[in-house]
Amino acid sequence: MYVVFKHSGKQYKAGIGDELKLDRLQAELKSVVEVSEVLAISDGDLKVGSPFVAGAKVVLEVLAHLKEKKVIIYKKRRRKDSKLKRGFRRQITRVKVKDIKA
Repeated sequence: MYVVFKHSGKQYKAGIGDELKLDRLQAELKSVVEVSEVLAISDGDLKVGSPFVAGAKVVLEVLAHLKEKKVIIYKKRRRKDSKLKRGFRRQITRVKVKDIKA
């Protein structure tokens, strides 16, 4: 059984017990979060919503709040003596899929 759901403008495919890295959630550690924006759910047959499957929810458990590896942005304009170097670390939340309610 797997589910495709939407969170923060991105789509994720997951099954029960999978661990995912999502954009930062405003939730405490070890708390349970329900996501109701389910795009598709499969348990032998595929149910696709328009835009969401009615009554379906994904139950997530918050495991940790982390920062991803730093991404370096470097811009250089040739012959102009112009360069720019910046770094960026995305804030993420590691979650585990506890249950899928169809």
